[in-house]
Amino acid sequence: MVSISNNNNQKQQLLSKIATNDGHGENSPYFDGWKAYANDPFHLTDNPNGVIQMGLAENQLCFDLIQEWVVNNPKASICTAEGTENFQDIAIFQDYHGLPEFRQAVARFMEKVRGDRVTFDPDRIVMSGGATGAHEMLAFCLADPGDAFLVPTPYYPGFDRDLRWRTGVQLFPVVCESCNDFKVTKKALEEAYEKAQQSNIKIKGLLINNPSNPLGTLLDKDTLRDIVTFINSKNIHLVCDEIYAATVFDQPRFISVSEIVEEMIECNKDLIHIVYSLSKDLGFPGFRVGIVYSYNDTVVNIARKMSSFGLVSTQTQHLLASMLSDEIFIEKFIAESSERLGKRQGMFTKGLAQVGISTLKSNAGLFFWMDLRRLLKEATFDGELELWRIIINEVKLNVSPGCSFHCSEPGWFRVCFANMDDETMKTALRRIRNFVLQTKGLNNIAAIKKQCSRSKLQISLSFRRLDDFNSPAHSPMNSPLVRT
Repeated sequence: MVSISNNNNQKQQLLSKIATNDGHGENSPYFDGWKAYANDPFHLTDNPNGVIQMGLAENQLCFDLIQEWVVNNPKASICTAEGTENFQDIAIFQDYHGLPEFRQAVARFMEKVRGDRVTFDPDRIVMSGGATGAHEMLAFCLADPGDAFLVPTPYYPGFDRDLRWRTGVQLFPVVCESCNDFKVTKKALEEAYEKAQQSNIKIKGLLINNPSNPLGTLLDKDTLRDIVTFINSKNIHLVCDEIYAATVFDQPRFISVSEIVEEMIECNKDLIHIVYSLSKDLGFPGFRVGIVYSYNDTVVNIARKMSSFGLVSTQTQHLLASMLSDEIFIEKFIAESSERLGKRQGMFTKGLAQVGISTLKSNAGLFFWMDLRRLLKEATFDGELELWRIIINEVKLNVSPGCSFHCSEPGWFRVCFANMDDETMKTALRRIRNFVLQTKGLNNIAAIKKQCSRSKLQISLSFRRLDDFNSPAHSPMNSPLVRT
């Protein structure tokens, strides 16, 4: 009898190595958390004890504004009675340059998000299937298999898939630490570059994420200048992922690398490339709109050819060209989105602070960086994963462990806060608070597990200063650890 494993091996031998390898990164705890949610998704009424998705960086706080605009502008879509007159022109073949009005509108939106301090040339706008496609396209343009990009840690787990899987490119960590709030320093950049050289790894570029995912922090002007100086001195590329540029909700303001290269006369602009999308700033991940903006003419030309494999549909381009060209709406949206993000983030972090959970100070993004180091059984990544499993399986929250972001220190977790409604947010905060309150005074995870084994354990809260979040309507989870 042929074993199942042998049968699977034979099937894989019929397929390509690139299709059957582990390069996608699905084995990461980051994606395991998504699977846990998919198997038991929370719903306020249908499944109130399910897993709440806090591992998805999605902006759902301003869909009411978007829906209102769509209703008031029916001609923007070719799928409405008012817009059908443009159906044929939009539906027929379009080349990979994209609709001129779409590229102009995106360039103008990028300027508006950056406070009109810089200008963008629509002819340098190259489309792709989301930021995922944009990053891969740039990797194909800039590096050969085996070459590497430096990436400051912690960084978005999807970069391992986006830049490495099909290109054969490597990512080499620039280790950043909590002692200086994970700032990118000249020392860290030089040390990483030197270590790569010693390992005979060819560095072709530096990838930065500004605002940072998962930190929610911004790179200041001095740091950006140091980075541009560094890549010029090494004659390597700089890829700036700025997909969270419009999610800033507090000072200091966002500074784009485009501002820096305009100021630095000695900068070689051929080395500068920006990745942008509308997935985070507008909340349209399903539209798959990614942008490569390069200051290098050759890269623009070859990237445009490569974009044939991941174009944005002309129907989507047509709708977004109309929406992004409505400057009154865009100004209102950016301002309102910023206010709502700030309010939601503040509500979450203040609620955590009241039970002694700190977070890295941040002012951007759709998430914050939560510090649970004091709850670890041991200060190791195994200890971090042990705590994470309790949070997933007992507390029923999908928060993402720092190890999946290649964080250099165990005990940090990314928490997304903008992908849910207010009632779900209150339930999530109540679960975290109850979990922390219950574990106060317990020495470590072993003690927590012991508590979990007591089927009749009840929590008695000594104070209820956040009554808004403690609605008794739904028990937050089945686990006796946090049963209220």
